[in-house]
Amino acid sequence: MSSTHDHVANDEPSLEVAPRREVSPPVQFVTPEGEVTALGEQHGIDLDLARQLYRHMSLARRLDQEALALQRQGELGLWLQCWGQEAAQVGSILALRESDYVFPSYREHAAALVRGISPTELLSQWRGATHAGWDPTSRNLHFYSLVLGTQTLHATGYAMGAVLDGGEHVVAAYFGDGAASQGDVSEAFNWAAARDLPVLFICQNNQWAISTPTSLQYRTPVHERAAGFGLRSFHVDGNDALAVHAVTAQAADIVRRGQGPALVEAVTFRMAGHSTSDDPTKYRTAEEFAAWEARDPLTRLRTLLEHRDTEPSWFSALSAEADELGVEVRRACRAIEAPKLDDLFDHAYAHPHSLVDVERLTHREFVDSLEVAG
Repeated sequence: MSSTHDHVANDEPSLEVAPRREVSPPVQFVTPEGEVTALGEQHGIDLDLARQLYRHMSLARRLDQEALALQRQGELGLWLQCWGQEAAQVGSILALRESDYVFPSYREHAAALVRGISPTELLSQWRGATHAGWDPTSRNLHFYSLVLGTQTLHATGYAMGAVLDGGEHVVAAYFGDGAASQGDVSEAFNWAAARDLPVLFICQNNQWAISTPTSLQYRTPVHERAAGFGLRSFHVDGNDALAVHAVTAQAADIVRRGQGPALVEAVTFRMAGHSTSDDPTKYRTAEEFAAWEARDPLTRLRTLLEHRDTEPSWFSALSAEADELGVEVRRACRAIEAPKLDDLFDHAYAHPHSLVDVERLTHREFVDSLEVAG
């Protein structure tokens, strides 16, 4: 009879490295060439929705281009472009209800425009005039979070409060593949899953965390790692606005019905640098850029609309609307006034505070003395 030791020794697992498992392809309704896939035909193509998506994406790209030019002219201190990620943002935000509270990161300009954030509100933070550009309660859109991944924990905490209030809630949190390498995001996944919280995580996997590619960040895709935490997870072509909209709507419905948190990983590409202070040619090849340029989300959707007999006049009217937006963006940026230090004292505490009143008075006396001396 074999001993226990012998039995264990004979059954030792092989030390050979298992081959990497193939990742299932993302959901796609429209190919980069503008052709509808079999899955897209099965789901059905809503042309009114397609035109709505294209309009929002076009306006977002125009704002992005104008903001880049303004930064290069010294009118903005910094800008982080959403060029290439318009479909992932517009497709997902339009699948949510206006009552759903959204926590963005710092690149969700297209989503913010859909939610009604004005150019002035979007640009003021990057011009250095405000800490945050808008009231987060007015459009159920939190202001930008510049600390990587922190908004996922904010969303999870907010969702805990939403559950206590009752009702149907979806709390959405946008983040990128780089943030997914942060411990904060894993903690948010775990808390949301353990508590069955109504959080919809939307990962825009744009392939690069500044200069670090996804291949060097993690071996398992974000949507598979999220599933390991207990989230319902979805994988979609992030440059296909119609597919992003459909997948996000399905995920949001699961969350809204109280079936726990979900995640949508939208595979896309950051066409520009991480920010205007970054040079992506230092770490990306021209071939990679060209390959993703051929998958441009706007070109794809426009081709579909043209094939489905959208009138040229419709595109001309949209072009004129984008030109008007361009003028407004430039005007709004230059009209943003420098902040007044006096205003800071009003936001130090929620209620009046005697020490702050003294500091305000001291500051005012100092400013007055400079004016007298001048």
